[in-house]
Formats: sequence, C-alpha cells, structure tokens
Amino acid sequence: MSNIFDINGCCMLNLTEVGAAVQARRNALGLSQARLAHLSGLSRQTISGLESGTLQDLGFNRVAQILNILGLDTPVPAAHARSQKDGLWMAAKTASVSYKHELDAATLANTLVTGEVPRKYIAHIAHLLDEAPIPLLVMAVEGAAEQEHVAPRSIWRNVARLAKNLGLSRQRVLS
Repeated sequence: MSNIFDINGCCMLNLTEVGAAVQARRNALGLSQARLAHLSGLSRQTISGLESGTLQDLGFNRVAQILNILGLDTPVPAAHARSQKDGLWMAAKTASVSYKHELDAATLANTLVTGEVPRKYIAHIAHLLDEAPIPLLVMAVEGAAEQEHVAPRSIWRNVARLAKNLGLSRQRVLS
C-alpha cells in the first residue's frame, strides 16, 4: 500500500482505498476506464492500475484531478459535496451565458438522455460540451441520469455522439 498524502498530520490515504472509491464512483456514473482516462488526461492503464491497487505511485495532483472529475472529496473520498449541487441547472446556466434564449435544466436533461438537440439550442449544447469544465459535464450527466431514470452509460454514448455530430474540438475527449 502506497500512502499518497498526509493532511495536517492527521489523515493518510492509500492508493488502494482511493482506487476502490474511484472504481465505485466511476461505475455509478457509467464511465468506462477509457472515458475517465480521456476526461482526466491520464492513460487507461493508470486508471486501471489505480482501481486494481497495483499502482505503486501517483502524484497528488493526478489523484486530485481524478477525484475532482468524479465529484469525490479529499481526504476521504465521498460524493457528498457534489450531491448538494444541481449539476443540470449549473450546466444549463453555463450553456446559456452568451445566448438570447436560455436553456433550462429539463431541456438539457432531455437532450442528454435522447441525444436529440432542439434546433434553437444547438449552439448552447455545442458550447457546453466544448467549453464547460469536465466536472460540470459529469455532474450534468449524473443529474440527467437520476432525473430521467436512465443509466449514465447510455447518456455518455449520447454525449460522444453529439460531440462527433457537432464537430466539436473535444470530441476525442468525450468519446
């Protein structure tokens, strides 16, 4: 077991514990190891090693990056803080910043679940998928999945398809 950090002399986490939390949260969000690797800028082998407990060392910044994307807190990874936020509402507001018509959370959820974009919101969705912080996209997918009772994995497939169809620069990251 490899300890990764000591916070104020009180809390040590090891990569095995972090890996188990990452795997559970990744599965709950319907993310594959490959997709999490793309979103975090790490290799799939790094994610796999972290989750399986075979990784001997991973820097704090990389661990924090993965935890941030998944909405897990440190020092003890938990999604409690993320559950207090309305990711769909935040994502809809982010997507609407520069546009006359405001994208509402229900329309965003429907778009993510169906993969169908209402014509007047194409620019909003393109902006959201191409420009919004990755943790915000993860929150939006999680919120849509919970609200519409759909598996997050199917929403991620729609996100990848939307990114490709809209010709977004992030399409490789989101696929």
